[in-house]
Amino acid sequence: MNKKLTISVDESTIEKAKNYAKAKGQSLSEIIENYLKLISRKSENPKISSKITKLKGSLDLPKSFEYKEFLSNSISNKYSK
Repeated sequence: MNKKLTISVDESTIEKAKNYAKAKGQSLSEIIENYLKLISRKSENPKISSKITKLKGSLDLPKSFEYKEFLSNSISNKYSK
């Protein structure tokens, strides 16, 4: 069952959103509904596949390992070549 929702949005944002929806071949209502579904799904606990669960604990890293620094360095190395 569909229910009407009234929101207030800046006029220029509405125009840009309408143009985006038209380019995608969707209505603005469809895009907003899909977005609301997406963000409400993120708040639920996602189900982790059994393949991923089996990997848990398979890698033993030192406590001092900084994964964000490692990731940043890896990306820098990849794109600086």
